[in-house]
Amino acid sequence: MARVGVCMVLYACLGASAAAAQDPSPWQFMHDGAAFGVFNHQGGPRGTDEFRVPNWWMGMASRPVGPSQLTFNVMLSLDPATAGKSGYAELFQVGEALNGRPLVDRQHPHDFVMQLAAVWRLPIGDTTGLTIAGGPAGEPALGPVAFMHRASAAEFPFATLSHHIFDSTHIAYGVVTAAVDRGPFVVEASVFNGREPDEHRWDLDLGALDSVSARVWFRPGDRWEFQASTGRLTDPEELSPGNVQRTTASASWLNRRDPDFSAVTIGYGVNSTDHGTRHALFAEGTRHVGRTSTFFRTEVLQVETHALLDDPDPMPHDEERKDIVGAVTLGGVRNILGWGGFEGGLGAAVTLYAVPEVLRPSHGRHPVSFQFFFRLRPPAGTAGRMWNMRMAQPMVGHTMDHAMP
Repeated sequence: MARVGVCMVLYACLGASAAAAQDPSPWQFMHDGAAFGVFNHQGGPRGTDEFRVPNWWMGMASRPVGPSQLTFNVMLSLDPATAGKSGYAELFQVGEALNGRPLVDRQHPHDFVMQLAAVWRLPIGDTTGLTIAGGPAGEPALGPVAFMHRASAAEFPFATLSHHIFDSTHIAYGVVTAAVDRGPFVVEASVFNGREPDEHRWDLDLGALDSVSARVWFRPGDRWEFQASTGRLTDPEELSPGNVQRTTASASWLNRRDPDFSAVTIGYGVNSTDHGTRHALFAEGTRHVGRTSTFFRTEVLQVETHALLDDPDPMPHDEERKDIVGAVTLGGVRNILGWGGFEGGLGAAVTLYAVPEVLRPSHGRHPVSFQFFFRLRPPAGTAGRMWNMRMAQPMVGHTMDHAMP
């Protein structure tokens, strides 16, 4: 049923695109994506060498319906095939489960269906609008823009180590969001299925809409965007029963000078559970000039020490232990391919870590990780890249405000 639904949305999107090429159709079509062929070296005693291909594709078909705007979104990933059930190696990453055990020092793959949703926006006057969005797969109003869509993270294939404190809910199997935008402000609220997807990545893990969240956006100008959000997730983790109260705040800056751009995002997040509270802070940025991009990411976060020590039966006090890990990544990409609108580039990145004393026997005192990769993007189209986008984003004026060249 999931694949049938995906095919129907893809048919509508592609049909709208073909019709637009033949006559002035009311439909507008956008798409974007990225695939990274990565040789990944993770250093230290827990390290490994591997080749993985994390990837995603997103399509959007939109048309006016009277005074309102109707949009269909679909987002897919072949990660289950190209990254495998265990995803890719990433030191100090913890989140989700595989074969009944925590997935440790690895980032889980994305599910095949990442988003399958509809968005309806009704303008109310010249400066106000109401948006209703939702579907069997989507993102609730919680956290900053997901890392795949952030312009500040456009050239680095890996998730933040703090992914499960900031934006892990970008795939929720069941979500309904209502939003009101007025001038530079947007206020959103969601009900959604708070449980994270299981290890079977080709299906839809639908569940009760048992979690809630709220988020406020403030966009004072073309370059700055701020958000603050909080949400209560009901039993999100398979192996750690209990609710999570997640609170985040972030600021992003994007300066476009076509075809060049610079982008920076900083974020602070907190996960509060019955086993304690974990904090995280990240900052990342990308600068693209001509054919060359440079990027950085730095993180400071409290990690689940007992999980990283791979202790199958921790004492209660050990389960609540948290230690601070730091990571700094620097990298760059050089575009070498520009055929037919496709963008291909060769890139490299290196990550250095600050390791707490308790994790040095398992992870090393000074582990170093690095990647060499080839990045491929499809043609951007006239509307530009779908960067800094979210599911329930107001669509009126979107192309001018958020599309990237």
